[in-house]
Amino acid sequence: PSHLSFALMYNLHFISMKVDASTKHLPEKQDPKTSLDSMLGGLEQELQDLGIATVPKGHCASCQKPIAGKMIHALGQAWHPEHFVCAHCKEEIGSSPFFERTGLAYCSKDYHHLFSPRCAYCAAPILDKVLTAMDQTWHPEHFFCAHCGEVFGAEGFHEKDKKPYCRKDFLAMFSPKCGGCNRPVLENYLSAMDTVWHPECFVCGDCFSSFSTGSFFELDGRPFCELHYHQRRGTLCHGCGQPITGRCISAMGYKFHPEHFVCDFCLMQLSKGIFREQNDKTYCQPCFNKLFTQ
Repeated sequence: PSHLSFALMYNLHFISMKVDASTKHLPEKQDPKTSLDSMLGGLEQELQDLGIATVPKGHCASCQKPIAGKMIHALGQAWHPEHFVCAHCKEEIGSSPFFERTGLAYCSKDYHHLFSPRCAYCAAPILDKVLTAMDQTWHPEHFFCAHCGEVFGAEGFHEKDKKPYCRKDFLAMFSPKCGGCNRPVLENYLSAMDTVWHPECFVCGDCFSSFSTGSFFELDGRPFCELHYHQRRGTLCHGCGQPITGRCISAMGYKFHPEHFVCDFCLMQLSKGIFREQNDKTYCQPCFNKLFTQ
């Protein structure tokens, strides 16, 4: 055994000298790595000639040569450590984490740069949690209201012109406004006079009563009941106080239903609108003569 050990050491020393000498006299264009591989192959053969087994651990998936030293198992294959590299940057991966795609290995940086989804707000790769909304991907902390900047809670978001908004800002900015109170109309509403109204806001502009019959009168962009509409227009009968919708008589700065334009004393209808006035009252000619000319 000591003789074999001396012979092995001698041969290794001799081969090392051969490698050094060969390396020194390599032609200028010869690849030193190729020459070294050749020398290592010769070393393997000489070790076998000495009776020392040199069983390879496998063949490298990259260079297809036997692996006699350190090796890496990855992607279901064996590799020389220096040959297990990123498919994009070609840097040695070694024992660092890597990602597989279509049978190729990528370092973390290149994998995320090439294949990870991008945030619609910052355009950076999304490395951890991803939020999908509006047909795009986002970092969760970058999906927020386009107006106030607050991240959305459980109530979700509303979309307008391809931008997300919280409920409060969406309603304040884009919901139709009530014609009565000018606040956003969210649910039940009435449509009248080319705008929308909260049902409780669509009332007479003077008495604030709702329109139970469904009919109303418009004046200066506001709704009114029949009584207050005619009152504002000056078309209430001075005799009965009710609206005049047909023929009317104008007298003493007032309007009357024809049948209500009567003598204040005998209550007879003043025919053909002929009357006499005294103390803001109307009289027929006979009553006027009887009361004021005797």
